[in-house]
Amino acid sequence: MKRLLLLLAFLALPVAAAPSPDQVNLDLGTPPVVIVKHSLAQRASRLVRFYDAGIIGLGADGMVKLRDPSRLNLAQRQIAEKLIDNENPDRNSLIYALAEGHGGQGWEPAVRAAQIQRWKAQWHSGWWVEDAQGRWSIKP
Repeated sequence: MKRLLLLLAFLALPVAAAPSPDQVNLDLGTPPVVIVKHSLAQRASRLVRFYDAGIIGLGADGMVKLRDPSRLNLAQRQIAEKLIDNENPDRNSLIYALAEGHGGQGWEPAVRAAQIQRWKAQWHSGWWVEDAQGRWSIKP
C-alpha cells in the first residue's frame, strides 16, 4: 500500500518544462563564466584577421570553422587551426558554465540556443556565417 501511495504521489508531481532561450541570462558573473569569457576575449583579437579575410566563419552550431583554407600557407593554416582548436572548447565551456549557473546541465540546450543567437548578433557585417544547411554567406 505504501508503495502504491508513493507511486501516486510521484506521478502527481508537476513535470518541469524545459527552459527556453528567453529565460537565459547570458550575463551571469559566476567565476567559471568570467574565466572562460576572459579566455575568449584574449583570443578574439587574433581571430579577427581571419574573420576579416573570410578564412574563418561562424558555424551554424556557434563554433568557429575554417571556411576557406586555400588562401593560407602552411604556417598560417597552422595558426588558424590552433586558434580554432582553442576557441571552440572555450565556447563549449562557456555554455556549460552558463548552464551550471542557471541550475544544471538541463539548461544546456536553452543556453546554447541563446548564446548562438548572441554570437550571430555580435558577428560583424562582412564576416561569414553558415546556415543550418551548411551554406556559407556574408553577414550583411
